[in-house]
Amino acid sequence: MKHDILFISDLHLALEKTEITRRFLSFLQQRAVEAKALYILGDLFDAWIGDDDNTPPNPTIKKALRQLTDSGTDIFLLQGNRDFLLGENFCRETGIKLLEEYAVIELDGQRILLTHGDLLCSDDLAYQAFRIKSHSTEWQGNVLSKPLWLRLLVARWYRLRSYFHKRGKTPDIMDVNQQTVIEMMRHYDCHTLIHGHTHRPNLHEFTIDGIPAKRFVLADWKPLGAELLCWKKTGFEVEIV
Repeated sequence: MKHDILFISDLHLALEKTEITRRFLSFLQQRAVEAKALYILGDLFDAWIGDDDNTPPNPTIKKALRQLTDSGTDIFLLQGNRDFLLGENFCRETGIKLLEEYAVIELDGQRILLTHGDLLCSDDLAYQAFRIKSHSTEWQGNVLSKPLWLRLLVARWYRLRSYFHKRGKTPDIMDVNQQTVIEMMRHYDCHTLIHGHTHRPNLHEFTIDGIPAKRFVLADWKPLGAELLCWKKTGFEVEIV
Protein backbone atom coordinates (compact mmCIF):
# COMPACT_ATOMS: atom_id res chain seq x y z
CA MET A 1 0.00 0.00 0.00
CA LYS A 2 1.22 3.50 -0.85
CA HIS A 3 1.88 5.80 2.12
CA ASP A 4 4.58 8.42 1.38
CA ILE A 5 3.65 11.99 0.46
CA LEU A 6 6.17 13.75 -1.81
CA PHE A 7 6.73 17.48 -2.38
CA ILE A 8 8.74 19.01 -5.23
CA SER A 9 8.98 22.38 -6.97
CA ASP A 10 10.99 24.49 -9.39
CA LEU A 11 12.02 21.92 -11.96
CA HIS A 12 11.76 24.52 -14.76
CA LEU A 13 11.41 21.84 -17.43
CA ALA A 14 12.27 23.00 -20.94
CA LEU A 15 13.47 21.58 -24.25
CA GLU A 16 17.08 22.54 -23.61
CA LYS A 17 17.12 21.08 -20.06
CA THR A 18 17.37 17.47 -21.19
CA GLU A 19 19.07 16.09 -18.08
CA ILE A 20 16.48 17.54 -15.68
CA THR A 21 13.69 16.18 -17.90
CA ARG A 22 15.34 12.74 -17.90
CA ARG A 23 15.73 12.87 -14.12
CA PHE A 24 12.09 13.88 -13.68
CA LEU A 25 10.77 11.10 -15.91
CA SER A 26 12.89 8.58 -14.01
CA PHE A 27 11.58 9.99 -10.72
CA LEU A 28 7.96 9.54 -11.85
CA GLN A 29 8.54 5.94 -12.94
CA GLN A 30 10.66 4.78 -9.99
CA ARG A 31 10.09 6.87 -6.84
CA ALA A 32 6.77 8.68 -7.29
CA VAL A 33 4.95 5.51 -8.34
CA GLU A 34 5.56 4.19 -4.80
CA ALA A 35 3.97 7.26 -3.18
CA LYS A 36 0.39 7.91 -2.17
CA ALA A 37 0.51 11.49 -3.42
CA LEU A 38 2.83 13.91 -5.19
CA TYR A 39 2.54 17.67 -4.67
CA ILE A 40 4.17 19.87 -7.30
CA LEU A 41 4.41 23.36 -5.79
CA GLY A 42 4.90 25.45 -8.89
CA ASP A 43 7.31 26.07 -11.77
CA LEU A 44 7.16 22.55 -13.08
CA PHE A 45 7.87 24.20 -16.44
CA ASP A 46 10.28 27.01 -17.19
CA ALA A 47 7.49 28.65 -19.16
CA TRP A 48 3.96 27.55 -19.97
CA ILE A 49 2.22 29.54 -22.67
CA GLY A 50 -1.05 27.61 -22.90
CA ASP A 51 -2.48 24.11 -22.68
CA ASP A 52 -2.39 23.88 -26.48
CA ASP A 53 1.43 23.91 -26.47
CA ASN A 54 2.51 20.42 -27.50
CA THR A 55 6.08 21.28 -28.42
CA PRO A 56 8.73 18.95 -26.91
CA PRO A 57 9.10 17.84 -24.20
CA ASN A 58 5.49 18.59 -23.17
CA PRO A 59 3.78 15.51 -24.71
CA THR A 60 6.28 13.14 -23.08
CA ILE A 61 5.85 14.80 -19.69
CA LYS A 62 2.05 14.77 -19.91
CA LYS A 63 2.06 11.08 -20.85
CA ALA A 64 4.31 10.22 -17.88
CA LEU A 65 2.12 12.21 -15.48
CA ARG A 66 -0.98 10.42 -16.81
CA GLN A 67 0.67 7.04 -16.29
CA LEU A 68 1.45 7.99 -12.69
CA THR A 69 -2.10 9.08 -11.87
CA ASP A 70 -3.45 5.96 -13.57
CA SER A 71 -1.21 3.88 -11.29
CA GLY A 72 -3.05 5.23 -8.23
CA THR A 73 -0.73 8.05 -7.15
CA ASP A 74 -2.59 11.33 -6.72
CA ILE A 75 -0.86 14.39 -8.17
CA PHE A 76 -1.66 17.89 -6.98
CA LEU A 77 -0.30 21.00 -8.68
CA LEU A 78 0.14 24.61 -7.63
CA GLN A 79 0.82 27.12 -10.38
CA GLY A 80 4.15 28.95 -10.12
CA ASN A 81 5.32 32.28 -11.45
CA ARG A 82 6.58 30.58 -14.64
CA ASP A 83 3.64 28.26 -15.36
CA PHE A 84 0.59 30.13 -14.05
CA LEU A 85 -1.18 29.56 -17.38
CA LEU A 86 -1.44 25.83 -16.68
CA GLY A 87 -5.16 25.16 -16.91
CA GLU A 88 -7.98 22.65 -16.80
CA ASN A 89 -7.14 21.04 -20.15
CA PHE A 90 -3.66 20.14 -18.90
CA CYS A 91 -5.21 18.70 -15.75
CA ARG A 92 -7.74 16.62 -17.70
CA GLU A 93 -4.99 15.20 -19.91
CA THR A 94 -2.77 14.23 -16.99
CA GLY A 95 -5.25 13.46 -14.20
CA ILE A 96 -3.68 16.14 -12.03
CA LYS A 97 -5.73 18.14 -9.52
CA LEU A 98 -5.10 21.91 -9.56
CA LEU A 99 -4.78 23.64 -6.16
CA GLU A 100 -5.44 27.24 -5.14
CA GLU A 101 -2.48 29.60 -4.57
CA TYR A 102 -2.69 28.74 -0.86
CA ALA A 103 -3.75 25.20 0.01
CA VAL A 104 -4.10 23.46 3.38
CA ILE A 105 -3.70 19.71 3.76
CA GLU A 106 -3.69 17.48 6.85
CA LEU A 107 -0.95 14.98 7.57
CA ASP A 108 -1.45 12.84 10.66
CA GLY A 109 -3.66 15.54 12.17
CA GLN A 110 -1.26 18.40 11.36
CA ARG A 111 -2.44 21.29 9.20
CA ILE A 112 0.17 21.99 6.51
CA LEU A 113 0.10 25.16 4.40
CA LEU A 114 1.30 24.86 0.81
CA THR A 115 2.09 27.66 -1.64
CA HIS A 116 4.53 28.31 -4.46
CA GLY A 117 6.28 31.08 -2.53
CA ASP A 118 6.14 34.10 -4.82
CA LEU A 119 3.27 35.65 -2.84
CA LEU A 120 5.49 35.58 0.24
CA CYS A 121 8.11 37.80 -1.47
CA SER A 122 6.09 40.88 -0.59
CA ASP A 123 9.10 43.24 -0.64
CA ASP A 124 9.39 42.81 -4.42
CA LEU A 125 6.76 45.41 -5.25
CA ALA A 126 7.42 45.43 -9.00
CA TYR A 127 6.89 41.69 -9.25
CA GLN A 128 3.76 41.75 -7.07
CA ALA A 129 2.26 44.44 -9.33
CA PHE A 130 3.01 42.32 -12.41
CA ARG A 131 1.55 39.25 -10.70
CA ILE A 132 -1.77 40.99 -10.09
CA LYS A 133 -1.94 42.10 -13.73
CA SER A 134 -0.87 38.77 -15.20
CA HIS A 135 -3.41 36.81 -13.16
CA SER A 136 -6.34 38.86 -14.40
CA THR A 137 -8.84 37.21 -16.74
CA GLU A 138 -8.41 40.01 -19.27
CA TRP A 139 -4.59 39.72 -19.42
CA GLN A 140 -4.62 35.94 -19.69
CA GLY A 141 -7.36 35.95 -22.30
CA ASN A 142 -5.39 38.41 -24.39
CA VAL A 143 -2.23 36.30 -24.18
CA LEU A 144 -3.95 32.99 -24.95
CA SER A 145 -5.71 34.49 -27.97
CA LYS A 146 -2.36 34.97 -29.71
CA PRO A 147 -0.98 32.31 -32.11
CA LEU A 148 1.17 29.64 -30.49
CA TRP A 149 4.31 30.65 -32.42
CA LEU A 150 4.02 34.21 -31.15
CA ARG A 151 3.49 33.08 -27.56
CA LEU A 152 6.63 30.93 -27.81
CA LEU A 153 8.68 33.92 -28.96
CA VAL A 154 7.26 36.17 -26.26
CA ALA A 155 7.99 33.56 -23.58
CA ARG A 156 11.65 33.51 -24.58
CA TRP A 157 11.76 37.30 -24.41
CA TYR A 158 10.16 37.31 -20.96
CA ARG A 159 12.68 34.78 -19.66
CA LEU A 160 15.54 36.95 -20.91
CA ARG A 161 14.01 40.09 -19.42
CA SER A 162 13.43 38.31 -16.11
CA TYR A 163 17.08 37.24 -16.00
CA PHE A 164 18.33 40.82 -16.33
CA HIS A 165 15.73 42.18 -13.90
CA LYS A 166 16.86 39.70 -11.24
CA ARG A 167 20.47 40.82 -11.65
CA GLY A 168 19.39 44.32 -10.61
CA LYS A 169 17.61 43.21 -7.43
CA THR A 170 19.10 42.58 -4.01
CA PRO A 171 18.90 39.01 -2.63
CA ASP A 172 16.71 40.15 0.26
CA ILE A 173 14.03 41.58 -2.05
CA MET A 174 13.76 38.24 -3.87
CA ASP A 175 13.42 36.25 -0.63
CA VAL A 176 10.28 35.85 1.45
CA ASN A 177 9.21 38.45 3.98
CA GLN A 178 9.09 36.73 7.38
CA GLN A 179 6.22 38.89 8.61
CA THR A 180 4.18 37.92 5.56
CA VAL A 181 5.00 34.28 6.28
CA ILE A 182 3.71 34.60 9.85
CA GLU A 183 0.58 36.46 8.77
CA MET A 184 -0.33 33.79 6.21
CA MET A 185 0.33 30.95 8.65
CA ARG A 186 -1.85 32.68 11.23
CA HIS A 187 -4.57 33.27 8.65
CA TYR A 188 -4.71 29.59 7.66
CA ASP A 189 -4.12 28.34 11.23
CA CYS A 190 -1.03 26.33 10.26
CA HIS A 191 2.32 25.93 11.99
CA THR A 192 4.05 24.16 9.10
CA LEU A 193 4.58 25.80 5.71
CA ILE A 194 6.06 24.24 2.57
CA HIS A 195 7.01 26.34 -0.45
CA GLY A 196 9.54 26.73 -3.26
CA HIS A 197 10.25 29.65 -5.59
CA THR A 198 13.29 31.17 -3.87
CA HIS A 199 15.76 28.36 -4.79
CA ARG A 200 17.10 28.54 -1.21
CA PRO A 201 16.38 25.08 0.24
CA ASN A 202 16.35 25.09 4.01
CA LEU A 203 14.34 24.40 7.13
CA HIS A 204 13.49 27.54 9.12
CA GLU A 205 12.27 27.13 12.69
CA PHE A 206 10.61 29.98 14.62
CA THR A 207 7.59 30.64 16.80
CA ILE A 208 4.15 32.06 16.13
CA ASP A 209 2.44 33.40 19.25
CA GLY A 210 4.73 31.23 21.37
CA ILE A 211 4.02 28.04 19.39
CA PRO A 212 6.86 26.33 17.43
CA ALA A 213 6.56 26.68 13.65
CA LYS A 214 8.47 25.36 10.65
CA ARG A 215 9.00 26.58 7.09
CA PHE A 216 10.35 24.08 4.60
CA VAL A 217 11.85 25.64 1.45
CA LEU A 218 12.02 23.17 -1.43
CA ALA A 219 15.07 22.93 -3.68
CA ASP A 220 15.11 23.77 -7.36
CA TRP A 221 16.18 20.85 -9.56
CA LYS A 222 19.58 20.89 -11.22
CA PRO A 223 21.14 18.66 -13.92
CA LEU A 224 23.55 17.06 -11.45
CA GLY A 225 21.10 16.48 -8.61
CA ALA A 226 17.63 17.02 -7.26
CA GLU A 227 15.91 16.98 -3.88
CA LEU A 228 12.41 16.30 -2.69
CA LEU A 229 10.67 16.52 0.65
CA CYS A 230 8.99 13.31 1.79
CA TRP A 231 6.45 12.93 4.58
CA LYS A 232 6.33 9.58 6.33
CA LYS A 233 4.64 8.56 9.56
CA THR A 234 7.91 9.44 11.34
CA GLY A 235 7.91 12.99 9.95
CA PHE A 236 9.52 14.91 7.09
CA GLU A 237 12.72 13.79 5.38
CA VAL A 238 14.76 15.22 2.50
CA GLU A 239 15.56 12.73 -0.26
CA ILE A 240 18.01 12.94 -3.14
CA VAL A 241 16.74 11.74 -6.52
